[in-house]
Amino acid sequence: MTRVRLRARTPIALTAALATVAVAALPLVLWGPWASHDEGFASPTPSPVSAPARSAQPVFSPVPPPVSPDEIAALSPARYDAVIPGLLRGPSTVDTAAAFTLAADAPLFGDDRTVPVARFEAENFLGEPSTVVQVATDGEWSLVLTPSRQNKPSQVPDGSTAAAQTAAWVPTVLLTPSHELRQHVVISASRQTLEIRDTDGRVIRSFPVAVGAPGTPTPTGAVGYLQARYLDPSQGQTTHRIQLTSLHATAADEPFRGSDGGLIGIHFGAITGGTISHGCIRGDNDTLTTIDSLPVGTLVHLVR
Repeated sequence: MTRVRLRARTPIALTAALATVAVAALPLVLWGPWASHDEGFASPTPSPVSAPARSAQPVFSPVPPPVSPDEIAALSPARYDAVIPGLLRGPSTVDTAAAFTLAADAPLFGDDRTVPVARFEAENFLGEPSTVVQVATDGEWSLVLTPSRQNKPSQVPDGSTAAAQTAAWVPTVLLTPSHELRQHVVISASRQTLEIRDTDGRVIRSFPVAVGAPGTPTPTGAVGYLQARYLDPSQGQTTHRIQLTSLHATAADEPFRGSDGGLIGIHFGAITGGTISHGCIRGDNDTLTTIDSLPVGTLVHLVR
């Protein structure tokens, strides 16, 4: 498991313990129609999802409701260490995705798309612009992957598993196109391999990797994304940046101790094979150099 280190906006001593970054409140008043933005970027269009059947009393809001800056600021931030039950379980497969940023914090909605359940911060825990990954659209709505947990493994009923990845709905107009996602990562826990594939699914590169031990397994059957990367000398990562994903452990709340939310990372390891980690993926120099060249937002598929 990978611990996250927080960098504040002003110089302070870095610690391995997690902290949070305060993000400026939304500068635009969002009453009435949502503010528009300049599209200006040709990104892959995620596959539309089928909207639920309409009825006299719709079960969800077909049009994003107005949310004021104060209301958005009052919402819990969907950070890497947060647990927000109102989020959705992420899709197990994703065909296409596009990367976006946010001009300001944006409200996130659950199934009903009526009452926001959290906010996606415009800046991540490193103080950098957050990358938002859109995986589906439905009218004026976009389904995006989020960096928070829906629940902890210790909180789910017997026989169930916690979600490794979460998702939420956001008004599409709040997303600013950022960059294309031309490749994706596929990690197989059983074959202990990490593959780089193109948009047609062809394998470009393949590497041997170490995965989670039996008691702290790497999750499978989930799709997340590369949300951030950084060096952390306290974890022995001084040459190759830790590639932090949005995925979380599903067998234990905190497999690597601390309070990182059971995050799954891809990082350098001297041994690149076997089931030996707390759930993270360990690769060699070549593996980490290749992953580091991919843009933030790149999808990461965890398969058996």
